[in-house]
Amino acid sequence: MSGHSKWHNIQAKKGKADAQRGKIFTKIGKEIAVAAKDGSNPDTNAKLRDVVAKAKANNMPQDTITRAIKKGAGELEGVNYEEIVYEGYGPAGVAIIVDVLTDNKNRSASNIRYIFDRNGGNLGANGCVSFMFQRKGQIIIEKKDGLDEDEVMMAALDAGAEDFNAEEEIFEITTAMEDFSSVREALEESGYEFMSAELTMIPDTLTELNMEDAEKVQDIIDKLEDDDDVQDVYSNAEFPEEFEG
Repeated sequence: MSGHSKWHNIQAKKGKADAQRGKIFTKIGKEIAVAAKDGSNPDTNAKLRDVVAKAKANNMPQDTITRAIKKGAGELEGVNYEEIVYEGYGPAGVAIIVDVLTDNKNRSASNIRYIFDRNGGNLGANGCVSFMFQRKGQIIIEKKDGLDEDEVMMAALDAGAEDFNAEEEIFEITTAMEDFSSVREALEESGYEFMSAELTMIPDTLTELNMEDAEKVQDIIDKLEDDDDVQDVYSNAEFPEEFEG
């Protein structure tokens, strides 16, 4: 995957998170509540432990995290969310996967289809694009003074990471899905701070975009991410070097 494409996506997500901090907290809070259904103790619930780490990487306050756990565990009144995945194609044939947590699947289906239809996309059946992606753990560490590339790489690989890439602004660490928790925890214990740490969908191949198509693809991704029921949007778009998004 192109380093620029990854960095573009990370910058775009970080910018959106900074601008819409409350909305990001709401989305992560829903993830925590769903994970906490299988147990409210992160020490014995690996899925919850991973989502809590994601929350902390996004600077989510501890009391907000605790409240979301209690809602999921039934200690506080909460909403019952259903996990749904939508797949389809965006402008220029870009493959798009949309992860949803919703308390009203009819509303979500209608909204997602509307966004695809009105923005040059085509919502497809389950499995129509997911075969082009792999579920992986992805840890992003910002390059800062004092961080030695070789040391970060060796720490990641020693912890069990599959791959390590040094990009212009970041170190990207990729893990197998089942190794994500142990790699993340080992790096945390070594004192590393993360820009992001989460399970994600990484495309096997990318669709290269021109500037016009890049604008259209970014627009449909933005509209999908702005929907309250949408947790994450993944694509195989490769944005042009000069695209600002």
